[in-house]
Amino acid sequence: MTLITAHKQRPIGSGFTPSSTAADVMAGIDLTGKNVIVTGGHSGLGLVATRALSGAGASVTVGARDTDRAAQAVAGLAGVEVRRLDLLDPESIDAFVAGYLESGRPLHILVNNAGFPGSAALVHDARGYEAQFAVNHLGHFQLTLGLHTALRAAGGARVVNTSSGAQRMSDILWDDPHFTTGRHDSGLAYPQSKTANVLFTVELDRRWAADGIRAYAPHPGIVPATAFNKSVGEDAQRAMGLIDASGEPVIAPERGQKTPEQGAATILFAATSPRLDGIGGVYLNNSDVSPLDEDTRPIDLTAPDAGTVPADVAPHSIDPGSARRLWELSERLIARPSGGTV
Repeated sequence: MTLITAHKQRPIGSGFTPSSTAADVMAGIDLTGKNVIVTGGHSGLGLVATRALSGAGASVTVGARDTDRAAQAVAGLAGVEVRRLDLLDPESIDAFVAGYLESGRPLHILVNNAGFPGSAALVHDARGYEAQFAVNHLGHFQLTLGLHTALRAAGGARVVNTSSGAQRMSDILWDDPHFTTGRHDSGLAYPQSKTANVLFTVELDRRWAADGIRAYAPHPGIVPATAFNKSVGEDAQRAMGLIDASGEPVIAPERGQKTPEQGAATILFAATSPRLDGIGGVYLNNSDVSPLDEDTRPIDLTAPDAGTVPADVAPHSIDPGSARRLWELSERLIARPSGGTV
């Protein structure tokens, strides 16, 4: 790994706090005439983002596997449409991209937000790829590359790759990213995918900034109320202090436990804030640029001092050499049997 001697991870003094909400960061933002895609924009943080972006005047396309369920969730939101998108299926991604490009619309904001929930067992897709890496990173990588023409046509676009403080827990497992040898703990699957989100952000910004396309990797915090976080089970949530004895979410923004409106704030800050003009390739936390934290102490929500759960970006997540290496690996992994790439 390259020694991090120069980096862009310096807070800009945005004025927002861990308690800031979607409404706070969107105050005064006008997206009239802007086109947005939000993957998984029909549930959890994605739905909060879709509502806020639509409310600011944007035309929003929600990418979802279950289009009926998604359509019900966004019913009544002005300027919102739903298109089928299965991030585990390369052909579905290609079809979604083709449909958008055929519309001839520029793409001003792409929010790569959908995620594959973790499980105790390792899950692989039809290609043999570990499912969290495949959905959280590779599917979005393929989608973003396919939409490059539309992003460039916007004359100023943003790509938002929703990450997590879990990126601190694992670098890319370069020798076996899909856990095929049995040598790695399945608990590293999600952290690896979230590190991939940040590295993708770093390299995308390096490659595409000249085209007017900037990239950001926001950490929304821990949002107990979302189905994604509930997927670990009530016992685990209770042990981590995320829910109380009655099963209600414990909200403590100062330690990263947020409401959906607070969690979506950093995603929306990445997507729309003029405070980020001229800045890109950075990991965000609490609606600001995260500082680099070289003390990679473990994340333990059950620890006595868990009032300060570390969530700032770790050096391995912004390493420029790793970012280039992941881009090249990802291109090979999404290559078609015929030899072509997206």
